[in-house]
Amino acid sequence: MKPIASLSLDLDNQWSYMKTHGDAGWEAFPSYLDLVVDRFLPMLEERGLRITVFVVGQDAALDKNHKALRKIADAGHEIGNHSFHHEPWLHLYSEEQIEEEISKAEQAIEHATGRRPHGFRGPGFSISPTVLRVLLRHGYRYDCSTFPTFLGPLARTWYFLKSDLAPEEREKRKQLFGGWKEGLRSIDPYLWELAEGNMVEIPVTTVPVLRVPMHMSYVLYLSTLSPRLARAYFASAQATCRMFGSSPSLLLHPLDFLSGEDIDALAFFPGMALRAQDKLACVGACLDLLRRNFDILPLEEHAEALRRGSSLQLEAA
Repeated sequence: MKPIASLSLDLDNQWSYMKTHGDAGWEAFPSYLDLVVDRFLPMLEERGLRITVFVVGQDAALDKNHKALRKIADAGHEIGNHSFHHEPWLHLYSEEQIEEEISKAEQAIEHATGRRPHGFRGPGFSISPTVLRVLLRHGYRYDCSTFPTFLGPLARTWYFLKSDLAPEEREKRKQLFGGWKEGLRSIDPYLWELAEGNMVEIPVTTVPVLRVPMHMSYVLYLSTLSPRLARAYFASAQATCRMFGSSPSLLLHPLDFLSGEDIDALAFFPGMALRAQDKLACVGACLDLLRRNFDILPLEEHAEALRRGSSLQLEAA
C-alpha cells in the first residue's frame, strides 16, 4: 500500500497577482480562468487525479467566471476557500473583517460552484489565531496556510525589487511569504489548539531537514536552468519525504500552466519565459512520478485520513 499525499491548486487569478504586485488595472478584474482551467482539468483527468482547488471569492462573485468554476466542481474536484479579496495581509484584519471575508467568499463560492468549502488557505500563506477561530465557527475541517521554509524573506525581497510600491503598500506586505521563523514550523500535519476547539493544519510540504520548497513553481524555475535538473530535484525531494515518513501536500498555481506569451502582464514572474508546452510537459512528468509513489487525495480526504489514522501533535495557535 502506497503512502498518502495530497495535491491542491490555488486558483489565483490575473488580477490578484497584479493587485499584490501593485500594478494598475487590476480593478477591472482581468481573468485567465477560462484558459488555465481548460489546461489543468484534462491533465488531471488523464491521470485520474482529484485535487483541491482553492477559489478566490471575488472571482466566484463575477458571472463571467461561473462557467470555468463550475467545470472544476463538475469534474469532481474539492472546492476550497481562498478568501474573498485575496490580500496576503489577511493577518492584519480585525475579527469583524475576517468574519466578513470568510463568509462573503464561501457564499460566492457555493453559489458559483454548488459546493460549500470545508477547507481554507490564506492568500500568501497569511494566517493568524483570529482567522483560525473564525474558521472553526464556520465549521471548517482543516486549514493549509503554513509554508515551513526559511526562504520567505528572500522571496519577499525579490518581490519588492520587481515592484514599484508606495511605502504604505510595502508596509502591508512586510510579512509577505512569512519570516525566517516559518522554517521552524512542522512540516508534518498537526492540530492547532484553540479555546474553541482544534483545527487540522496541513502545511505545504517542503523538503525535510533542508526546508526548501518542492512545489511546482520552484521546480519550473529550476527547469529554466535545466529540465533534467528540475525533474531530478523533484524526484529526490519525494524520496526524502518517503525516507522521513512525510505525507507530502503539494501545491500548484495557475502560472504553472501558462507562459509569458499567454499573459504578457505577468511576464515578470519566475518561469514565465518557459513555453507553455514545456511547462505542461514538466508538470505532467512530476505528477506521474508523484502518483507512482503516493496515493493522491484532495485535502479534505487527507485531513480525514489523518484524523482517523494517526495521533496528530497539538500546536498552540
